[in-house]
Amino acid sequence: MDNSAGMEATIHHALLTLASSLEGVDAVEQLARSFALLAGFDEHVVSDIALATREATVNAIIHGNQQHPGKAISAELDLTAEELVIRITDQGEGFQPEEVPDPLHEDNLLRSSGRGVFLMRQTMDDVHFSKHNTGSTITLRKHRT
Repeated sequence: MDNSAGMEATIHHALLTLASSLEGVDAVEQLARSFALLAGFDEHVVSDIALATREATVNAIIHGNQQHPGKAISAELDLTAEELVIRITDQGEGFQPEEVPDPLHEDNLLRSSGRGVFLMRQTMDDVHFSKHNTGSTITLRKHRT
C-alpha cells in the first residue's frame, strides 16, 4: 500500500458482528485485549483498552440499540504501526456525549451508571462519536508511540 497519501497500512484487522445482547460483550473485550497485547502495550494499558472497549460495547447494546433483539452491533479493530483503532457501531438513535452528566460532580458520585464515557476518555488517546443513517459509531484510538 502506498503510504504517501497519509494512509497507514493495516497490520491486523478484525470485524465482529453480534446480536444486541450483553452475552457478546466478553468476546469484544477479549478481541480488544488480544489486539492490545499484539500491539505491545504494557498490561496496564491493555487493561485500559479492554475497559474502554467493554464500556463502548455495553453502551452500544443498552443505550444505542436498547437491547432490541432485531438489532446488531459491530466491533471493528485495526492495528497499524502507529495506533490501535476500535470502532463500535450500533443501530440505534445515538446520543449527545456532551449531555452526559459529569460523573465527578458531587450530585453524580453515588449514581450506579454514567461513568462509561468518562472512563473511555480517560483511558484512550482519542474518543470520537459519530451518527450515521443506520446508527452510531464510537471510535477509540490508542497510539503506539
